[in-house]
Amino acid sequence: MEQSTTALERLDETDIRKVLVVVAHPDDAEYGTSAAAATWTARGIEVGYLLLTRGEAGMQRAPEEAAAVRAAEQRIACETVGVDHLTILDFPDGMLEYGLPLRKAIAREIRRFRPDAVVSGTGDLRVAWGFDHADHRAAGLATIDAIRDADNRWVFPELAQAGLEPWGVTWMLLTGGSPTHCVEASPKAVELAVASLAAHEQYLADLPWHPAPRDFIPEMLAEQGRSAGFEFGVAFDAHRLKE
Repeated sequence: MEQSTTALERLDETDIRKVLVVVAHPDDAEYGTSAAAATWTARGIEVGYLLLTRGEAGMQRAPEEAAAVRAAEQRIACETVGVDHLTILDFPDGMLEYGLPLRKAIAREIRRFRPDAVVSGTGDLRVAWGFDHADHRAAGLATIDAIRDADNRWVFPELAQAGLEPWGVTWMLLTGGSPTHCVEASPKAVELAVASLAAHEQYLADLPWHPAPRDFIPEMLAEQGRSAGFEFGVAFDAHRLKE
């Protein structure tokens, strides 16, 4: 993650009671965000994960088998950091497209879960580690727009007709961009973050080039926390959308 040249502010969590994390694939939330999730759930904040695909194209095995493996491993990862709410949608892995169907699906979940904060990616083409995955870009852009859609009665009016009333999110927290705020993470939260990524055991076994979670997660969270004066932290490009 690109680091700011100025000190990051501590994220004000005073009015945050529920957080929705929106990602493209199983395991995407485990690259740092899960340390924030562990921190939040330990404080009594309710956290939900919305996965837009089943990750069926990410392993060296048949897609249906891969999807089942990845869902099972994601459930373990969620349990590790105290996340009780997991929703996995069925958009095609590797071919996720920005558009109205994706925006509507995310807006539906925002209205259903009614979070105070939504976490997702920036949707940028270039990120600190290179060119981002097409699915990540589509997920980030669609989530940013779906946050607005969820609060507008006249966008996807069928959602309100189905009983899902508009819902306005207070905080939009973006990963992978230029951070402005940081959530302090304890050493225990870091350990849980390592364990949550390690829970994707079969998936990682199909990626022999992938470093062991313990070899990079603590260092990454230490680097992010350092910018805020913390031992460990999770940095976000944070936008307060309403008072």
